[in-house]
Amino acid sequence: MLRRGALATDLQAAALEYVGTTTFLLLFFGAIQAVSVQDPNVASSPIVETQLYIATSGGISLLISAWLFFRVTGAIFNPNVALALVLCKIISPIRFVLFCIAQLLGGITAAALILALTSGATSSNTTLGPNINSAQGVFIEMFITAALCLAVLMLAAEKHIATPFAPVGIGLTLFAGLLFAIPYTGGSMNAARSFGPAVVSGFPHGNHWIYWVGPGLGSLLAVAIYWVLK
Repeated sequence: MLRRGALATDLQAAALEYVGTTTFLLLFFGAIQAVSVQDPNVASSPIVETQLYIATSGGISLLISAWLFFRVTGAIFNPNVALALVLCKIISPIRFVLFCIAQLLGGITAAALILALTSGATSSNTTLGPNINSAQGVFIEMFITAALCLAVLMLAAEKHIATPFAPVGIGLTLFAGLLFAIPYTGGSMNAARSFGPAVVSGFPHGNHWIYWVGPGLGSLLAVAIYWVLK
């Protein structure tokens, strides 16, 4: 009976995680699609104003969505953050699997909605910038994902007086990571963020694996640093 109750709670949390992920990525993808009207090379644009626009929209979209759902599901919205949490034994393996499924579906839903609501092909795909090789892309994604996972672990998982303001710090961390990575990798830090547009557009780039391997290694690095700090 207890197991059934726990599973029902996990399913309810996963459903809300799906809604939250869809909300976050819908706002983010919508902003990218809007700026692509003026800058077609938005995925790896050299224009500073474009990069700042995308980074700001990503950080604010996460901040808003996280604050809305923080007390309900923890506002993870990211399979890589979920991986860090399960490795730190903060969420259960069952909840981790359910959350990952919900987040990936949320990414697909958000990308599909933007494709249906706007004109032209999706502009939210992440791909490597000019003169960036696969190894560089993996390590860039690894380091910025580790920073994001650490922000969640230190600000949200560790309960203290500043915990209610965790969405602010997490959103700013995403903003900083995007400022660094947009011209090099597109700035994913989130497998669901890259997976959704790739599914909707038929995986147009052959380097999609980078956005699983890099952020996955980033989750492991963040957990290692967190345990050292603990």
